[in-house]
Amino acid sequence: MHILVVEDHAPLARNLADGLEQHGHSADFAADGALGLQLALANHYDLILLDLTLPRIDGLEVCRRLRAGHSRHVPVLMLTARGTLHDKLAGFESGADDYLVKPFALEELLARCNALARRHTLHQHHVVTIGALSIDRQAQSVTRDGQPVRLNPAGYQILLALAEAHPRIVTRSELTQALWRGEPPDSDALRSHLYQLRQGLDKPYAQPMLVTVHGVGFRLEAGA
Repeated sequence: MHILVVEDHAPLARNLADGLEQHGHSADFAADGALGLQLALANHYDLILLDLTLPRIDGLEVCRRLRAGHSRHVPVLMLTARGTLHDKLAGFESGADDYLVKPFALEELLARCNALARRHTLHQHHVVTIGALSIDRQAQSVTRDGQPVRLNPAGYQILLALAEAHPRIVTRSELTQALWRGEPPDSDALRSHLYQLRQGLDKPYAQPMLVTVHGVGFRLEAGA
């Protein structure tokens, strides 16, 4: 998973970074609520670990603004030293999906992260439909106008990221993260994969679905 950690306690943030990396996850970090909210709205994350007590904007308000401003539901695990029922209810009311009281064991944190990821996946339909495009996540197959679209694995991942974000524009950095989890190859491999995706998705048709928004990123046209 690609995880956003919003935590102002530097030693804990470092421990989380080490623990997440050791278990194959990648992470971005923010030490205050304003930066955390900015990153959460601008990037694609599988999960957000959100401290309750933060500088500039507290965790409750970050969660409220995230739910109001994001086009998709990103699972939020709230971290806090406040363990009363009142505090937990406030966290859930702000939009948090789970609540973990400090201090906690890394094993429990990882277990809750995995549970949230599975729960989020269970609430998604297997098939994503955008206009004439249909993506079956379970079968990892794609059709357009009922005809199969043959893509390599990278093309499929790019298309799925665009479809799940639709109608939002997806930046190059988001697509790079979806493909390589923060470790892209030296060459501009994304350009090559986008070209191959266009060949499979759009070449047989008069109207392209994959649209470049110059200087911003890429999106899918539902009406194409």
